Amino acid sequence: MTSNETLRELAERAKETGALALDTEFMGEGRYRTELCLVQVAVDPVGEGEPAWTELIDPFDREIDPAPIVALIDDPEVEIVLHAGRQDLALLRRLWHAHPRNVFDTQVAAAFAGMRAQIGYEALLRDLLKVQLDKGASFSNWDARPLSDEQQRYARGDVLQLNEVATVLKQRLEERGRLDWAREECLPLEASTDERDIDVIFNKLPKINTLSGEQRATAHALVIWREECADREDKPVQKVVADAAIVEIAKRQPSDERQLRDLRGLHEGIARRRGDAIVSVVKGAAGDRPIAAERSSRTQSDSGDAALIVLAESLVRARAVQEDLAYELLATRSDLQAVVSAVRSGSADPDVRTLRGWRRAVVGDELLALLRGQRSLRIDHELRVVVGD
Repeated sequence: MTSNETLRELAERAKETGALALDTEFMGEGRYRTELCLVQVAVDPVGEGEPAWTELIDPFDREIDPAPIVALIDDPEVEIVLHAGRQDLALLRRLWHAHPRNVFDTQVAAAFAGMRAQIGYEALLRDLLKVQLDKGASFSNWDARPLSDEQQRYARGDVLQLNEVATVLKQRLEERGRLDWAREECLPLEASTDERDIDVIFNKLPKINTLSGEQRATAHALVIWREECADREDKPVQKVVADAAIVEIAKRQPSDERQLRDLRGLHEGIARRRGDAIVSVVKGAAGDRPIAAERSSRTQSDSGDAALIVLAESLVRARAVQEDLAYELLATRSDLQAVVSAVRSGSADPDVRTLRGWRRAVVGDELLALLRGQRSLRIDHELRVVVGD
């Protein structure tokens, strides 16, 4: 494990090189919030031919001050290199109050370099550097102390060559003129968060829109109570009361524990341990303002849309193959549904990623032309999809 003095020295080196490789180990099982257990960082070596300088930061050690690393994460002049780093950044935002400004995610970049979407770091390292990563400690209990030598070797291995992987990917992307595309795709990662939004959780409850306004108000109150309870006891919310049970409670409005026990989907043990509290929340919500059901934001489909979506997907997949891009970068089924519906109804172009920025240039305009009858698809003698006028 590292010291405060070593962290400051490493931070100075990162400023000199302009890059910091970063990874974390965390534990989410059986908890209300994911717990940050270890932070691994690496910078390019001082001497030529030497391995990267890696350090392990123990978040449980209250003597360690992560401020020098937080300052690097917040510094737009220092590139923070991660692999599949959304959860890492979300944890550091919540626990270290970091605000990333310059993120390069090697998993995102790999998809622009002709590799599959969401490629794992082990496979990426093997493909690019011909290095085999030791994954022996990947499912360790990272919250246990002290960490074993095997755990520490594994943790350092996750960042040891990360800057090198990023350098190789950038070279490939520069050659293809796609480095800016990859950087654009990394921008949303800067806002990564794992904060729980009560309204989002509420609106995802099963069949929530089938309830009356008064029942929805009860369900909303139950969601708030459940979050507070899970946070206080540090356990997953579903272990307090399941989503389906919340909707059933809100629907039936039990006035005592006996009525609560009769509800379908509510475990008897939950009713016994939390019955009084649940009934109290239901009664307390009786005077709350009713919550109207939100109108669905989903694009209305037509019976003929399915065939058009398949046609659109054929075009997008053909372009993905031709451009050596992961298909997932270009469109989702919901994107295609929105585009098809807009063309069918003569509406303005929908605000979907397929019709924005570089994606529009690669396939978006062509997709619109196809759906408007200005392009056609055919199969050539090599069974490839070909776009024609």
